[in-house]
Amino acid sequence: MKLLKQVIFLFTAGIFFWACGSSPRNNQNVEKEKPVVIANDSLEYEITIIDIGFNTFLNSIAKPEGFYSQNYLEARNSVWVFEWNQRVRNPQQFNTSIYENTIDYQLNTDYGYEVNYKLFNYFLFAQQKYKMNLGGGFRTNRIN
Repeated sequence: MKLLKQVIFLFTAGIFFWACGSSPRNNQNVEKEKPVVIANDSLEYEITIIDIGFNTFLNSIAKPEGFYSQNYLEARNSVWVFEWNQRVRNPQQFNTSIYENTIDYQLNTDYGYEVNYKLFNYFLFAQQKYKMNLGGGFRTNRIN
């Protein structure tokens, strides 16, 4: 059971896109961006997101903490995690540099507000950045 709770999920897509290169000027900005860690210490649950632009999105575009209820975030996350994991399991149809790892998100586990908030916002960010739709009827705003 502890193994289910002790999840370390690393979005290496950011590293892949960073390694593929962009202009030197952009790389200077990339080096300044820190990974976003989503953690609940009491559950020993941690996700580290290293996807260029997410930190900026979280700090400047995302709705503030408290805007959504935890129940709402959990409902959205359960739909999006399910779809994400389906895509990870279907590498012939979906880009494996984006959908690299499954997310162990248990519906009966209370991860707390912060974990759900950051995970929800990562899904919003990823849907815009990678021009994907994870379903669930939620429309995202365009990222500039």
